[in-house]
Amino acid sequence: MYAIIKDRGKQYKVRAGERHLIDLKADAQVGETLEFGDVLVCSDEEGDTTFGTTANKNAKVIAEVEGMKKGVKTMTIKFRRRKESMTRRGHREKYTRIKIKEIRLD
Repeated sequence: MYAIIKDRGKQYKVRAGERHLIDLKADAQVGETLEFGDVLVCSDEEGDTTFGTTANKNAKVIAEVEGMKKGVKTMTIKFRRRKESMTRRGHREKYTRIKIKEIRLD
């Protein structure tokens, strides 16, 4: 059984018991449960798959927040030859780690 959920413009394929990194939810606390109601694709135990948000309007994915995590730091360098000038910039994405508890197909 799996589902594809949409959260703030990104899509994730989830199964019960899996752990995922989603974009940072700053207001989420550790141990809090999140409910994703925007289910795009849903598959049940028999293998029947339903597509579209109108077909899955009662489907929900329940997840628990396990904590926050920082991603890999990426560095960008802008080098101007013969000008003795160089700019360095770094970026580190922040994520929320969640564990999928269950997929409800009400």
